[in-house]
Amino acid sequence: MANHKSALKRVRSDEKKRIRNRYQHKTTRNAIRDLRANEDKKDAAGKLPLVISMIDKLAKNNIIHKNKAANLKSSLTKLVSA
Repeated sequence: MANHKSALKRVRSDEKKRIRNRYQHKTTRNAIRDLRANEDKKDAAGKLPLVISMIDKLAKNNIIHKNKAANLKSSLTKLVSA
């Protein structure tokens, strides 16, 4: 276990960040799933900017890789426009 005060603080802050990252990642995955399952084109087109924004935030914070974010956005845009 950690011996220094700063190391103990790092353990606490890392746990908080891990929980927040998991929440954001799971929320985004659910939004992507709902967008893919959506049958109404107009509704899907309305939700697309929100989902893309969520994906960009994950990539900005290094929760997902920037190339994965680009691939997700591209595939979702193709899906909605088709």
